[in-house]
Amino acid sequence: QAQLVESGGGLVQAGDSLRLSCAASGRTFSSYTMGWFRQAPGKEREFLAAINLSGTATYYEDSVKGRFTISRDNAKNKVYLQMNSLKPEDTAIYYCAQDLRLVGSRWTISNLGSWGQGTQVTVSS
Repeated sequence: QAQLVESGGGLVQAGDSLRLSCAASGRTFSSYTMGWFRQAPGKEREFLAAINLSGTATYYEDSVKGRFTISRDNAKNKVYLQMNSLKPEDTAIYYCAQDLRLVGSRWTISNLGSWGQGTQVTVSS
């Protein structure tokens, strides 16, 4: 079982940037597709971004494409989410996820995948 620990969340103003980090341990990091999801109050958890094992391919949900960038450092067992031009509607708890699969057109976590505990991002207008 992997352990994922997110960091980097906080309170920012609209238009600001944040960089989230996720440190992974317990499994061979470079063997898994990694990703980020978020959950706003009263809403379902939604996919944001995924990155393949080597970091050479990335995938984004339309609402964050062009503003958010996912990256990974396999030597440090970390995945990142750079968030630019933040909007109040980006306010949510952001979760790191390990072992994502593409099922049809939907990214989902595998049955053996792992979630982090989440980090709060709040964007004020």
